[in-house]
Amino acid sequence: MYDPPEKDGAQKLALTPDQIEAALRKPLPGLTAQTRMAPIPDSLTRPPLQRHPRQGGVLLLLYPYTQGGELFLVLTRRTDTVADHKGQVSLPGGGLEPHDSSLIQTALRETCEELGLCSDEVRILGALTPLYVPPSDFCIHPYVAYLAHRPLFVPQPREVAELLEVPLRNFLGEENIRVEERIIRGGSFQVPYFDACGHKVWGATAIVISEFAAVVARVIP
Repeated sequence: MYDPPEKDGAQKLALTPDQIEAALRKPLPGLTAQTRMAPIPDSLTRPPLQRHPRQGGVLLLLYPYTQGGELFLVLTRRTDTVADHKGQVSLPGGGLEPHDSSLIQTALRETCEELGLCSDEVRILGALTPLYVPPSDFCIHPYVAYLAHRPLFVPQPREVAELLEVPLRNFLGEENIRVEERIIRGGSFQVPYFDACGHKVWGATAIVISEFAAVVARVIP
């Protein structure tokens, strides 16, 4: 858990949901911003024409930690018992189900199931560039949302080992980007990740956040 800036004296990042929504309506930075945090160079590809990857929705949920405070982003550390990405830091979300009317509903439903946040007050600000993840043959559709107050989270213990509330400013700039060596698909790579309050945010989650950070950078004074 992160101490809010009102307690630790850090500089407040003043952004409004209207500013972010307006920035998301403009052409997205897409591949250029995504590649910055890609684990393997040139690994961001479209799915092969003969394949039909599963579709999924994830939510970048923003909210003020305190009334009138700066925006935070919620992440989760997955348990070691889930089917995929055990122990990794992720955005709330999951796969499209037959009863979902849209991928936005998928992202909202999964957030409700994982975090107990089932509020009609969640405002969708816009979408980011879809991301194809070859190892899982999954196409992720990220949506940015806003809630006007800090939620009362009730994490699902079978899926969520830890809830992470991270200030949005943590992902802006270069000061929290680190690199470490990882073995991926039998090769050794220098893999970038975000240091989020001592947790490593890498892979698809970092790629999605990297594009969002580039969008936010457009409206920072």
